[in-house]
Amino acid sequence: MASEETERTGAAVDGGRRGRVRLRRAAVMAVPAAAVVAGLALLTAQGALGVQFFISGMPFTVTATELDGTGFEQFGDLDNMIEDSPNSGDTGGQVLVITSAIKEAKLTKLCQSVDLGGTNLLITAGGGSRKVEAADLTTDSTELSGDAAFRNIEIGNDASTLTKAGVKGKPGVFSQQADHVHIDHLRQTNYATTAAVFKLPGLKLRFSGTGC
Repeated sequence: MASEETERTGAAVDGGRRGRVRLRRAAVMAVPAAAVVAGLALLTAQGALGVQFFISGMPFTVTATELDGTGFEQFGDLDNMIEDSPNSGDTGGQVLVITSAIKEAKLTKLCQSVDLGGTNLLITAGGGSRKVEAADLTTDSTELSGDAAFRNIEIGNDASTLTKAGVKGKPGVFSQQADHVHIDHLRQTNYATTAAVFKLPGLKLRFSGTGC
């Protein structure tokens, strides 16, 4: 009897040890995955992944009566659609864009519209006393207009060396950056927008016969 009890106790102890070992192994295996997720979240927050996703290929219009930004960068890039996208046309699924990155931005009377063919999906915000606020904002545009003023601007940088907004372009690409940018009567044709933080006071989303 004593021998049987000893065997049962030993088996239980060995089973417990094996269970603890398996748990430790599972925990060790989970660490790299958690680190990767945390790293991606950090990169996204810093804007480093801001222009690296597949676009739908549908352009949208963005306007604001005023944009005020701290930490500004601008450089050329290519946006890509998914393979066999119905919006690729004769572009091969790529769109040449101007990427604008702003570390901290405030916008007054923001309007965004997407032409859906016969109607527009319209978004407005920041029309009252509170302005739209964005952190680590990037926009990929094919057209941009407005009355702009820059402070401490550098023109002709290699896009891979930019430092003002935390985003870098590809080596050998022409770029510019500035400590501060102010644009009145902003109007953009965009294919992508990302931001780590986007605050939209007075947000309204609706369908409309006209766009921005």
